[in-house]
Amino acid sequence: MGQALQFTISKTVAALPDSWDGLASGNIFLSTDYLKVLEHSKPENMTCFFIGIHDAKGLAGIAIAQFLDLGDVTSFGERDSCFRRKVRDFAFRRFTSHILIIGNNMLTGQNTFRFADRIDIKEGLIAIDNAATQIKRDLHAKGMKTHLTIWKDFTEPETAAFAFGLFDDYYKFSTQPNMVFDICESWHAENDYVSALNKKYRDQYKRARKKNDGITMRKLSLQEITSNADKIYELYFTVARNAPFNTFWLSRNHFVALKEFLGDKFLFYGYFLDEELIGFDTLIKNGESMDTYFLGYNENIQRDKMLYLNMLYNMIAYSINKKFRKVIFARTALEIKSSVGAKPVYLFGYIKHCNRLLNFFMPKLFAFFEPQLQWHERHPFKDAAPQVSSDGVKS
Repeated sequence: MGQALQFTISKTVAALPDSWDGLASGNIFLSTDYLKVLEHSKPENMTCFFIGIHDAKGLAGIAIAQFLDLGDVTSFGERDSCFRRKVRDFAFRRFTSHILIIGNNMLTGQNTFRFADRIDIKEGLIAIDNAATQIKRDLHAKGMKTHLTIWKDFTEPETAAFAFGLFDDYYKFSTQPNMVFDICESWHAENDYVSALNKKYRDQYKRARKKNDGITMRKLSLQEITSNADKIYELYFTVARNAPFNTFWLSRNHFVALKEFLGDKFLFYGYFLDEELIGFDTLIKNGESMDTYFLGYNENIQRDKMLYLNMLYNMIAYSINKKFRKVIFARTALEIKSSVGAKPVYLFGYIKHCNRLLNFFMPKLFAFFEPQLQWHERHPFKDAAPQVSSDGVKS
């Protein structure tokens, strides 16, 4: 075995080596442009750490970690039963309010690390863990003890890299899947997609488009996003507060920062009724994938106009027209995303509590506190034969 890998920990993009983006290539969410977004507009209860892994030849790996203080979150979610919510809120504030996430809590998928081909992934994971240990020591010195350590999000094949002693004390868990929409090579326009739907879901598409009458959609510039910042946040918060679980609230300047630092790779679409902004959706170009991001809407208008469903159709149409291969719809609203053709990709993480007794009961505790979810997968295409692909997509 060669010399152990070394690590550096930074909180600012300016401190990162020039070679960082070379390793981040292919994943915008590890690029310095996106890290600048986090640096300038992260949630108030979040501290971000950018980890460099080094060998004798230089930078050999990059990773991101985030420390969350749940004591600064006013509500973890309002959809669960009152009793469960109160117990969960009390327990989180008392026993698990300080969380170190190895990864990005604001995204879904493996946006955690990248290693150069010359290093062994096991050695890279050990180096990241060493960096995480140092982060926890530094936090503890400031009076912030880390209760939970979490690594996220990995597909089943990716978890093979974690099958060694370092992770023996962790509980392997899975939550809501990542909903991924694969674009057929034969589709060149929205009509090709619609033609591939079976009758039931073509009728759903036509009904949604008819309901959308009177609503106009347009791409907003940085200046328009800035001037509408208060309304945008109001629409975002309407959706976010109804989520089953929240560990952060976006900062009010987050969408402005995304447009400022990502430029044309970040798309912000506003939806207007009688010239009033009543909703928005956002997209981030990530190589051959289009990642959907946060959205917001007026709840009453969304029900009447089937606004959310129309947003999904618009995201699909844009991605087809621009020749992307996938649309990453992420978690939440699984059934409606399934109804437009997205398939679940089951992701896994690793969680460990600093208290050995609580960690021993982690499987039972996790089962209790994880929001309960029941949903039925839909098969909207004419040739929707169930199958499982190598990347963990079940259809």
